[in-house]
Amino acid sequence: MSDSNAETESEPAVRLELYADYVCPFCYLGRRSLERYRDTSERLLVIDWQPFDLRRGKRNPDGSIDNDADDGKDDAYFEQARRNVRRLQDRYDVEMAQELATGVDSLVTQRASWYVKREFPERWAAFDESIYEALWQDGRDIGDVSVVTELAEGAGLPDAEIRSAIESQPLQEDLEARFADARRRGITGVPTFVVDGTAARGAVSPDRLERLIEDRASTAGW
Repeated sequence: MSDSNAETESEPAVRLELYADYVCPFCYLGRRSLERYRDTSERLLVIDWQPFDLRRGKRNPDGSIDNDADDGKDDAYFEQARRNVRRLQDRYDVEMAQELATGVDSLVTQRASWYVKREFPERWAAFDESIYEALWQDGRDIGDVSVVTELAEGAGLPDAEIRSAIESQPLQEDLEARFADARRRGITGVPTFVVDGTAARGAVSPDRLERLIEDRASTAGW
């Protein structure tokens, strides 16, 4: 998904905060919906990705996943999730290598992506896109450091620097602060699209995104 920071005197860019986690299939499908909106809209839009830890309910203090932890998601929950994924695949005409990725953890990837967003913002969109494609189109394990660094290289990013960022404790602490900020703002699930304080949650349709963006733009006089 390409991004744009351009503005014109007559039409400033709209900032859309996108809370998402790479291991969420609805985040991937929500991005496809957002692409459809952008393909038909002349509105200048800046995507401001905000990280969200979907695995938080099963995460140990050291950052690893406790697969035996009860996060309230049972077999019925996952079956319903699969049905919803299939429904949205049909709606947005998207093929996927898998419907869910319950065995994949994105924390390593989010560290890398957060670093790239801060230090190489002009390359972030390509890196972000490659992560989603690797997981949902190619079925790769984006929790594997070697996969993440390979994707970074493909986006023109320095391998050694990304690897160092993945291992950085201060960067992890910064990421945790972003997770906490999301919770303080009332973000309880992903994807969540926020424009000027108004939110839409889920892989909503291009029409719903248009209403969110255009209504807020009109109210704010953009």
